[in-house]
Amino acid sequence: MKIPRGQMTNWLAIVTLALFVLTWGLGQIDYAAIVGGFIPLRLSEPTTFAHAIGPFAVPVWLTPLSATLIHGGWVHIGFNLLMLMFCGRHVEHVLGAKLLLLLYVLGAYAAALAEWALDPMAGGPMVGASGAISALIGTYALMYSAQKVRRIGPFSANVVRIAWLAAGWTLIQVMIGIATRGAGPDEGVGQIAIGAHIGGFVAGLLLTRPLLHLRFRQRPAELETR
Repeated sequence: MKIPRGQMTNWLAIVTLALFVLTWGLGQIDYAAIVGGFIPLRLSEPTTFAHAIGPFAVPVWLTPLSATLIHGGWVHIGFNLLMLMFCGRHVEHVLGAKLLLLLYVLGAYAAALAEWALDPMAGGPMVGASGAISALIGTYALMYSAQKVRRIGPFSANVVRIAWLAAGWTLIQVMIGIATRGAGPDEGVGQIAIGAHIGGFVAGLLLTRPLLHLRFRQRPAELETR
């Protein structure tokens, strides 16, 4: 299957990779995770980390975005960039560059919110772009799903499709969480942000239709300017 071009997707991948190479090359991945990762406890108790992190900490309200630029290793960023390039380009082909970026940003915040809701007192940093990319995966799954579904009672076919996709993705994440329970850096597997993956994916499902409406409203204006 031929993958469409996607300029915004390419730029997201380039910036993400460049910042990872910089932090990895300087040996500052752990420091970057502390000052720029999303830490749920910082949101629950803002004063707790005020002195521990130091003056260079990213403001907590920006950490859902800064966390997408920090990765724990080559395998981590490699898998994320693979999914970003595949799903991102397909989604950008339909939504366009601006709406893809909007979806990515909203997905990052939805991922952080879900991770906070799962454990608001967690003190470990959540890093990686997988939450934001999960939003792109959700939109990709909804737009390109070939499986036909029927309405169930008062629920439309679209609502049923969203529910099935969300349930399937959630089940996969729960299984991953069970499989990796107790694994740590010594075993080569870091803590997986299950809540972030679920939150980002569900956000992608819910935002697909509104973004498609925006895209279709923009197209006539674009054609008039040509």
